[in-house]
Amino acid sequence: MKKYNIDTNQHEFVHKEDWDILYMNLSHSGKFTVMGINQDAQTVIRVTETATGKKVKLPQLSAGSITSVSISKSEKLLSFYHGSGKSTSDLYTYSIEDRKNTQLTESMNPEVNPAHLADVEVVRYKSFDGMEIPAVYYQPPQAARDKKVPGLIWVHGGPGGQSRVGYRALIQYLANHGYAVLAVNNRGSSGYGKTFQTLDDQAHGEGDLDDCVAAKDFLISTGVVDANKIGIIGGSYGGYMVMAALAFRPDAFEAGVNIFGVTNWVRTLKSIPPWWEDFKISLYKEMGNPETDEDRLYSISPLFHAGQIKKPVIVLQGANDPRVLQVESDEMVEAVRKNGVTADYIVFDDEGHGFRKKENQIKGNRSILKFLDKHLKGSD
Repeated sequence: MKKYNIDTNQHEFVHKEDWDILYMNLSHSGKFTVMGINQDAQTVIRVTETATGKKVKLPQLSAGSITSVSISKSEKLLSFYHGSGKSTSDLYTYSIEDRKNTQLTESMNPEVNPAHLADVEVVRYKSFDGMEIPAVYYQPPQAARDKKVPGLIWVHGGPGGQSRVGYRALIQYLANHGYAVLAVNNRGSSGYGKTFQTLDDQAHGEGDLDDCVAAKDFLISTGVVDANKIGIIGGSYGGYMVMAALAFRPDAFEAGVNIFGVTNWVRTLKSIPPWWEDFKISLYKEMGNPETDEDRLYSISPLFHAGQIKKPVIVLQGANDPRVLQVESDEMVEAVRKNGVTADYIVFDDEGHGFRKKENQIKGNRSILKFLDKHLKGSD
């Protein structure tokens, strides 16, 4: 991290970490510095006295991590959120002088028993070419060697996103119902340096996809996952990876869950609205320009290779999605069904890119579980 002097046009080194620095800010008078570090898919907060660099001791809470620290104008109190992979985040205040904290919220539904949720662990596995791929593993409590469970490969959005440790309602819902979930950070994911993040630039649907396929080996190696009952799930870019897996690696997974995923990169990249110009430039750099790279984008778009899909899929789509247009999912579902393959389809008329309304989230999650129970567990 460096600071820049506008008057002299000089840069000065300030701080270095082995992990990505998410943010850095100062308290009201500059007495304290707050830094957030993305350390191996988890947020690590450091609060220091700016003048001396002396660390401010933060409260020691139960398993989980502190995030989103803010310091009061008086610089005597700070607020923060604390949560974990098995608990939602709650708001606290903390007296810097007295070292006493007060919990202000209890956001976890009291009907949810944490003992019934999956333990969360950051792991690594070897991909097809020997590259080490980081991932977050959720193992359901009922899983055992003599009672193997189905497994799911979870692919984050982006491109260039990251699966991080934290409470993920849908993942824990699936784990609670007996699914082991491995949230992969395939090559191209953020959080592990620029080199790793750019490994899939204009090479999507290749090594990144094979990283997801190789993740099956990790699930099988746990000894508690049925090798014949592994599916793939993801939203947005992760949804693209789901359909790419079904189209380009048609024997790799037994079922797919595509949550508003891109399936026609040519149309998606051409339909970016003008007010997203900065996003457009960034995406063109990573994915390619549809005016000059149309052939390659066509070759990696699952819609144009739907004839190869032979495993069932469920697609969830928002009718008002400005990024992944509904017509894209309409055409994808129609193309899969032409193969005589199951393609369940749910469209939310009042949602966009992501489902915000609680009733829609509940309906969507229940539909995903029902689909997986039928096509992975083999139950009605």
